[in-house]
Amino acid sequence: MQAEVRKEDLIEPHLARLKRAAEAISRADALIIGAGAGMSVDSGLPDYRGTTGFWKAYPPFRGRTYQQIAGPQLIRDDPEQAWGFYGHCLSLYRSTVPHAGFQILKRWAEQLVGEYFVFTSNIDGHFEREGFAPERIYEVHGSIHFMQCSRGLACGPSIWPADGISVDVDETEFRAVSPLPKCIKCDAIARPNILLFGDDAWVPMRTVEHEDRYEEWFAKFKSKNVVAIEFGAGLAVPTVRVECQKRSKTLIRVNPRDYLASVDSISIPLNALEGIRGIDKFLR
Repeated sequence: MQAEVRKEDLIEPHLARLKRAAEAISRADALIIGAGAGMSVDSGLPDYRGTTGFWKAYPPFRGRTYQQIAGPQLIRDDPEQAWGFYGHCLSLYRSTVPHAGFQILKRWAEQLVGEYFVFTSNIDGHFEREGFAPERIYEVHGSIHFMQCSRGLACGPSIWPADGISVDVDETEFRAVSPLPKCIKCDAIARPNILLFGDDAWVPMRTVEHEDRYEEWFAKFKSKNVVAIEFGAGLAVPTVRVECQKRSKTLIRVNPRDYLASVDSISIPLNALEGIRGIDKFLR
C-alpha cells in the first residue's frame, strides 16, 4: 500500500497542481468523474458534515443523528416525520441550480476525452439534469427522483419516477402535512429509492443496472489510461474515494479538507468549483 501525502508535504503551488491535473486529463483515454457531497455543496445544498452540520440544516432534528433520520425505521415508525425530511429534500434538489462546474466537466468529458462515466454517491440527480448521458451515470446510492415501496422487495421490485410527487412540509417541525406518496402496487407508503443507513428495504434494481453498464464500459478501458477526477468525497462514507483510487491510472482528488491521496496522485485542496475552473484555465 502506498504512503499518503502529508499535509506538510503539499508545498507545490496550487497552479502547478492544477496544471498537472490538466495535463493528465488531456492525455486520458477515458475519464471517471467521481462526485461526493462536496460537489453539491458548491451549488448551495447543505453540508451534513458532522452532527452539527446536519442540525444546522435541520434544527428541529437536534438531538438526533442524520443516520437516525435517513434510515428505514423512521419511515415505518413516523412516516410524516420521514417525509418531512424527504419532501423538503425533493423540493430543494429540484429548485437548486447546479453550479457552472457541471457544464465545464461535461465539455471535458464529451469534447476533450470522449469517453467518460460519472460515479456519484449524490442523490440529487444534478448530473442528468445538466445533460450528462443517463447511460453514463452510476448513482451508487440511488436517486431521490425515483420512488419505491417502503416494504422493499417484500412488495416487489417496482421503481418509478417521482415526477408529479410533491409533499407539503411544515418546516418548523419538518413534518409532512399533505397526503404521503403511496406505492403504485400495494398502496403502502412509498419512499425514495435511495440507499439508507442500515437499509433492509432497499430495492436495488435501478442501481444494479447502473453498475452493470459501468462495469461493461470500464472493461473496454481497464488496460488503458483511465484518469479519475474526484470531487468532494469525504471519509465518513468513502465509497467514491475508494472507487476512484481503485479504477484509475491517475487519480486527481479535489477536496478542500480531505484531499490527501497516494504519492502518485494529484491532490488539490480546493472546493469542487474552484478546482474545476482552475484546471479548465490550463485545458483551454
